[in-house]
Amino acid sequence: MRIAKYLGKRLLTFIPLLIGVILVVFVLVRLLPGDPATRLAGNFAYGDTIAALRESMGLDKPIWQQFFIYLGNVLQGNLGESWFTNKPILDDLIVRFPATLELITLSILFSIAIGVPLGIVAAIKPKSIFSRISTGYGFFAGSIADFWFGLMLVFVFFTTLNWFPAPIGRLDLTITPPLQITGFLVIDSLLAGNWNALMNSIAHLALPVLTLGLINVAPIMKMTLSSMKEVMESDFINHAKVLGLSDKKVMRYALRNSLPSIVTILGVIYGSLLGGAVLVETVFGWGGLGQYVTQALVNKDYSAIQGFVLVATIFSLFIYLFVDLIYMIFDPRIKF
Repeated sequence: MRIAKYLGKRLLTFIPLLIGVILVVFVLVRLLPGDPATRLAGNFAYGDTIAALRESMGLDKPIWQQFFIYLGNVLQGNLGESWFTNKPILDDLIVRFPATLELITLSILFSIAIGVPLGIVAAIKPKSIFSRISTGYGFFAGSIADFWFGLMLVFVFFTTLNWFPAPIGRLDLTITPPLQITGFLVIDSLLAGNWNALMNSIAHLALPVLTLGLINVAPIMKMTLSSMKEVMESDFINHAKVLGLSDKKVMRYALRNSLPSIVTILGVIYGSLLGGAVLVETVFGWGGLGQYVTQALVNKDYSAIQGFVLVATIFSLFIYLFVDLIYMIFDPRIKF
């Protein structure tokens, strides 16, 4: 009952927050230079044609009236229709969301598999060469742009060495995709027993996952290092050592007490990756939400941009809510 009450309160706070996000994004996209009606009509369209198009798009109304019309549609589950794909925004997002979710999920798992062990070793052996290398890598990875790193990986491993397929999406054009069940190509290929699609999808995932994964190793490793180091210097760990507990058990206690901080940074990174993968998806022609919103920005597709930001916000809010619930498992002292 206590958890249910907490969830109810948190979900209620989502409503004004989402309305605020909708308002801010609605205003900001209309500050973008250029007129979507002019772009849609073409450079050689007459003024009357553009005016009629603006009226059909609802852009002739005052901005406050446009906002309340849009807000009313959103509350009914209608995110509008794309001016360039001529499809409902919700349908476009549903189709593209699994591609982005698969990419960012595998990327964060890869980052955890590398960053957490590196941080633990660096905290346990702070003066070792391994610790210094790990710390140096953390500074290096945190200072480079993910899209540049992705381009370098494409140049080295596709253009030069030809070890991986061309960055043209999730599958080669000659591969028949499996029947969509989960939207994750790796899982759907396994379920369908389509081994060609499985191997090809893994090959296409390799470089974008490496791009996002290796970049995000740095903050995960730094948080693990600082949290573990602080806990290892605490009184209760010193007391455990005096009692003669084994190093393995002491490290397990230290890691458990460091987990809330580590889970926090994982939640922040995972929640931000939905929007942070925009340029990486564009580099690899991924066909997910990131590439979709990039095209929407170029085309001044207001509804598509607003729909993407709304979905990204909801995704982040639920990730942070899940992180709060995980806190209670790792630290029973936390009360909701």
